[in-house]
Amino acid sequence: MERSDNHYSAELAQLAATYKNAMAADVTSLKAAIAGASESSVIGVGSGGSFTVASLLCNLHETYTGRVSRPSTPLEIICNPTLAASSPVFLISAEGKNPDITEALERSRLHSARAIHVLTNRANCPLMDQVRQLTDITTHLFELTEKDGYLATNSLLLDALVVARSYGELDRAMDRFPATASDLRIGDETLEDWVDGAKAFARESASRGAMIILYSPLLRPIATDLESKLSEAALLHVQLADLRSFAHGRHLWLAQRPQECALFVLTEPSVSGLWDRMDTLIPGSVPRLTMSFGAASPRNLIAGLIGQMHLIALIANRLGLDPGRPNVPPFGRELYFLESTVPIPADEARVIDRSKYDVLGSRWPSTVNNSAMQRARNTFVETIEGQQFRAVVFDYDGTLCSSQRRDVAPPQPIIDRIIRLIEGGIVVGIASGRGGSIQERMSEVLPAEILKMIQLGLYNGGWIGDATSPPKKSNQTSEFLSHVTRIIVRLKSLGVPIEDYKPTHPYQVSVRFREGLSTEGMWFVVADALRQAGLNLSRMVRSKHSVDILGEGVNKSRLVTHIIQHSKITPYEILTIGDQGAWPGNDSELLEHRFSLSVDLPSRRLDRGWKLAPPHKRDVDATIWYLDRFTLMESGFFQFRLKPGNSGVAQDA
Repeated sequence: MERSDNHYSAELAQLAATYKNAMAADVTSLKAAIAGASESSVIGVGSGGSFTVASLLCNLHETYTGRVSRPSTPLEIICNPTLAASSPVFLISAEGKNPDITEALERSRLHSARAIHVLTNRANCPLMDQVRQLTDITTHLFELTEKDGYLATNSLLLDALVVARSYGELDRAMDRFPATASDLRIGDETLEDWVDGAKAFARESASRGAMIILYSPLLRPIATDLESKLSEAALLHVQLADLRSFAHGRHLWLAQRPQECALFVLTEPSVSGLWDRMDTLIPGSVPRLTMSFGAASPRNLIAGLIGQMHLIALIANRLGLDPGRPNVPPFGRELYFLESTVPIPADEARVIDRSKYDVLGSRWPSTVNNSAMQRARNTFVETIEGQQFRAVVFDYDGTLCSSQRRDVAPPQPIIDRIIRLIEGGIVVGIASGRGGSIQERMSEVLPAEILKMIQLGLYNGGWIGDATSPPKKSNQTSEFLSHVTRIIVRLKSLGVPIEDYKPTHPYQVSVRFREGLSTEGMWFVVADALRQAGLNLSRMVRSKHSVDILGEGVNKSRLVTHIIQHSKITPYEILTIGDQGAWPGNDSELLEHRFSLSVDLPSRRLDRGWKLAPPHKRDVDATIWYLDRFTLMESGFFQFRLKPGNSGVAQDA
C-alpha cells in the first residue's frame, strides 16, 4: 500500500494491531445489550467517526432484526429528546470530550424510559464523568492506548469491529472475521491489491476536486465514513446518494460538469446488476472506482471501512495534505467545544395531559386543549393540594432507586428525604416486587431506629413487616404458582429469552428476561402461554425489569390496607407514589388509590395517578421533585403543593 511519512499514514499503520485487539476484546456485555434491544428499534448517536459507528450499528440492527433504526447526531437528540423516549439509545464517542455528546446523554436520560448505553474508549473523560452522575446507564468501555489524530481511524475500527462482531456472533454468522486484518477481502482482492488498484482513481479525484459517492443502502456505513473524512479534512467536495436517488437529478452533474466529478461506487449482489446497467449509460470521461462485495456482511463492512481509509490516504498524498494533522484554525477549536444552548422543552400543562393520553392510546387527531382532560387535571391538583396526609407509600424500583436488574440502595437524596419524613412523624411504606434484598440494601444506608419505622410490602405486597428484618421463608405452597413455574420452564426450553425465574411461594413467580428486552412485549408471550393453560391473566403484572405472576390476593395495595389498620390512618390520609401506573404495570393497584402520583406512566383513571412532575424528570428525579414539595406540618401531617398560585402546571425548581 502507498505510504507517506505523515501522521495519518502512521495511524493507518496501526490498524492491524487495533484489529487484533478488537478481535480479542470481550464483547459479552455489548452482545447482551444488542440482544436485549432485538425487539426494538434503536437510536445510535455520534459525531464524525462515531457517527459512522452509530450508522453501522443501526444498519446491522435493521438487517438482523427488521427494526427500523436511526443514526442521529447529538444535536438531533438535544433538539428533539423524545427520539430517545421509546427506543434503546447507544451513545458513541471515542474520547468522550465533545460537549454535544455529554448533553445528548443527559437529555436522553431525562426523557427515556428505555435502556441507555455508552460506548467509549476512555475511562476518564467528561462523558464518563457525566455517566457517573446519572442513573441507569450501561457503559461499554474498549480502551484504546494510542490517540487518533484529526480523523477517526483506529478508534473507529475498534468500535466498529466490536459492534460488527457482536451482531455477527449473535447471529452465528458463517462469514466469520479472519484473525488478522490482512486476510480481509474486498471482493476477490486483498485490501492491499484493491488499494494499489485505486491509485489512478485517487489521482483523478484529487485533480477534479469533487466526488460523487453512490452506494447500496446495505453498505451505507462505508459511504458515510468516506464522505465524513473527505469533508472533515477538506480534501474534496462530496455528494452522497444511493444508486437510485442518484438517478433523480444528481446525474446532471455528469452532463454539465463532467471534468469536476469522479464516481465512487459501493455495490453488493442485490444492486450489482443495477449498477452494471447504469455504468453503460454514464459518460466514459468520468473516472469511477467500484468497491464490490459478495455480501453486505459485518466482515465486508469492516473491510470496506479499512479500504476507504486507505483511499483517503491516496487522495491526501496527491494533494500534499496530512488529514491526520491538518492546520485547524482557532475558530474551529472554539466551534468544537462550544456548548449547546438549546433549552429543555417548556413544562406546559398540555405535556402533563399528554402522559394521560399516551396510556389511553390517544394521540391523533390532536387532543390539545381538550376541556374534559383539563378539568380532570385541575380537579385532581386542587383536591390533592387541599388534602392533609399522614402516610406515604412508595414503589421501590424506578421510584426510590433506579430501575435496574441489580439490587441497589436508594441514593442519598432519597435517604435524606425519607429520614426527614420519619422524623416529622410521617408513616412511610415501601412496596416492591423484590424480596429480602430490599431490607438488606436499606439497612446499609439507614440506622435501626429509622428502619423500624418503615413498613415493607415485599413480593408485591405478599409479605408485610417492618424494615428491621428480612422476610422468613413460608412453608405454604401454591398449586397455581407451581403450574406457572412449569409453564415458564417450558417457555425457556423453547428459546424464549428468559434469563432467570424465581418462584416464591405463596406470593409470586418472578420472571426476568435478557438485559434490555422490553417487558412490555415479553408480558404478552408469558400471558399467551398462561391463557392457553386456562390460567387467570389478571394476576400478571410487569415492572421495567421483570414480569411477575402473583398468588391469590397478592398486590401492593395490601400494604396500604395494612397501614390503615395498623396505624389507624384513614385511606384519604395516605399518598401513594409509583412508576408503572397503567395495568399491567405492577403499580396499577398502588396508583388506584384515591391520592396517588406517578413518576413515569400514570394511571388510566382521570381522577388519580397523574404524573405532575416536569416531563424531563422521571423515576427517582421525579420522586425527589415530589418530595421537595411536601410541606411538613405539626402533629405528623404533611401537604403536597406544586407551587403557590399555579393551575396544575408543573414548574421546575
